[in-house]
Amino acid sequence: MDMLCLAKPDKQYLQQIASYRQDFLDAGSSMDGCGPLRRFDDPMEWLLQIEAMSHLETLPDGKVLSTQFLCVRPEDGRLVGMIQVRHYFNDYLEKYAGHIGYSVRPSERQKGYGSWMLREVLPYCRSLGLDKILVACLDTNPASRKIILSAGGVYESTVHEPDRDINLERYWITL
Repeated sequence: MDMLCLAKPDKQYLQQIASYRQDFLDAGSSMDGCGPLRRFDDPMEWLLQIEAMSHLETLPDGKVLSTQFLCVRPEDGRLVGMIQVRHYFNDYLEKYAGHIGYSVRPSERQKGYGSWMLREVLPYCRSLGLDKILVACLDTNPASRKIILSAGGVYESTVHEPDRDINLERYWITL
């Protein structure tokens, strides 16, 4: 799967980011691993927010340091997925979301892109000093469960997130 690359978001991807967001809105699909993308009509505003979340001096209150990656298919420049690494936990992340969130564009699913992204980001997690990471998925999402298991995820528990009224399966991956 060397036909993919992880890239840091920047201005060259603004149109792709807008298109990616719209595909999720059209499909009624959740935008996991995209930070606050759902809230921003303007991809430049999202880009500025993602940048702020990557530096302690600009980190918004209540947020944790995180690194956002785009998964791009170089042959056509298409943004096919996103994955976000949270460097540490706040209360919410520790209980529900974990270190990593990811999504694959609805029209690009079932091609192995989610598994590729998760595997490729693990060395970056290691470089942050993490020795294990928590990844969660909806209990109704067998595709995400399969991705996590393929990366060595070990099931810990299922928790109920009351604000969104969802059940999340929690998996640990040892690095």
